[in-house]
Amino acid sequence: MKEDLKNTIEFHGHFCPGLAMGYRVAKYVQNHYKKSEDEELVAIVYNNSCSVDAIQYLLGCTFGKGNLIFKDYGKPVYVFYSREHKKGIRVSFKDEITNEMNNMWDKLSKVSDKERIKLMDELKGKCAEKILNLFDGELLNIEEVDIPEPEKAKIYPSLKCDECGEYFMEIKGRLIDGKVVCMECFEKLMNK
Repeated sequence: MKEDLKNTIEFHGHFCPGLAMGYRVAKYVQNHYKKSEDEELVAIVYNNSCSVDAIQYLLGCTFGKGNLIFKDYGKPVYVFYSREHKKGIRVSFKDEITNEMNNMWDKLSKVSDKERIKLMDELKGKCAEKILNLFDGELLNIEEVDIPEPEKAKIYPSLKCDECGEYFMEIKGRLIDGKVVCMECFEKLMNK
């Protein structure tokens, strides 16, 4: 097993098809762009699956640096924008892998709980190995995309919530009943 894959598994906590997908996407991107030390490379991910851990670990795109953007579309799609090259690429998976994943979940739904655990490990392992061993052209759909350059991360002042007393990012504040509150308190007050 390659050292970077071992380290990615260690970072994530286990090996699974989702992590294998993120690993393959990240390896493809590494062949075209440098790892992001700051915000040179931006990842826009359309899911919050295991795959995103590989992208964070291998490409240096993180929420903390502001160069990992999550769009909750529930799709195994990843857009990368290089500030250095002023262009983006969109990476998705070919039908064969999506169909294989769906077949795996379908098989698992038709067995007892006891059988499911054993079968799950077997099927997930086979699927992950296939993802690792296919050529890029067999696995990935790649297209250059023309997107506006994502904004760089912004740092906003903090305000103290008039309800709970905790500090929050000013831009996330809400006004309710004459008080400036954090989003958490706003939601609680709205549901009273």
